[in-house]
Amino acid sequence: MSLKVVHTEEAPKAVGPYSQAIKAGNFIYVSGQLPIDPKIGKMVEGGIQAETKQALLNAKAILASEGYEFKDVVKTTVFLDKISDFAAMNEIYAEFFVDHKPARAAFEVAALPLNANVEIQMVAYKE
Repeated sequence: MSLKVVHTEEAPKAVGPYSQAIKAGNFIYVSGQLPIDPKIGKMVEGGIQAETKQALLNAKAILASEGYEFKDVVKTTVFLDKISDFAAMNEIYAEFFVDHKPARAAFEVAALPLNANVEIQMVAYKE
């Protein structure tokens, strides 16, 4: 199986020594996406819902760069800096995953890079 480093200018650059995603065979593993607006290189403002939307838009751009869509996502992981934001995050998340609902885990963590309120990673598969 071949591995391919995935990169698109439509999503923010990695904030550390990792790739936006790695394609392995028919799978694509999208690294945790922070709510950074790739056009300005800064975190969006507006709280958990604005941050959730931007993180998902970043993941969507990475998937699209390889011809994948949210319907191809098989698993997501959501990291929250406060689990009390779960319901508000879920409202936005549900707008992106309407008919197709991948497996998911959500966790409260002690802190996220750049003091973000949310980070979202995912795995997609396409034949």
